Amino acid sequence: MLLDHLVRRWRLPGFRRGERARDTEGEVGGARVRLLKPTTYMNRSGAALASLRARPDFDASRDLLVLVDEVALPAGKFRLRGAGSAGGHNGLKSVEAALQRQDYARLRIGVGPKPAGLDDLSDYVLGELTAEEGELIDGLLDPMAEAVECWLAEGIERAMNQFNR
Repeated sequence: MLLDHLVRRWRLPGFRRGERARDTEGEVGGARVRLLKPTTYMNRSGAALASLRARPDFDASRDLLVLVDEVALPAGKFRLRGAGSAGGHNGLKSVEAALQRQDYARLRIGVGPKPAGLDDLSDYVLGELTAEEGELIDGLLDPMAEAVECWLAEGIERAMNQFNR
């Protein structure tokens, strides 16, 4: 949802089908940006980074911001991090395996804990949002977009200082 919001906010072309991801690119505030939506299963999402890794000027610690759902954060909250472990998140494990490093920025978007009685976590994070959850996420889209723009313009440290509370 956040990537779709950024495309509209930044007036980028729509996503097109690429290898292992849908992508779009353009310029935002003088910086070239490329947005990727992996089309793989979450636990293989690092494969979508192959085209970036192949570029000699690509530095994950500077050039990559991964957006990820986070059950350890309450719904309606988000947090930026500049590096760290996958924390059990299979998508981040795949990104780390693909990059062979942990020093890349991530924006963790809180979805809250898995409800009692639901066996599979993937059923929860891939399921339909309730009306209340949809409103929470909608209310976060602009603040998260501002955090992404801050990261883009001023780096992860500044973005963390400004948006992590």
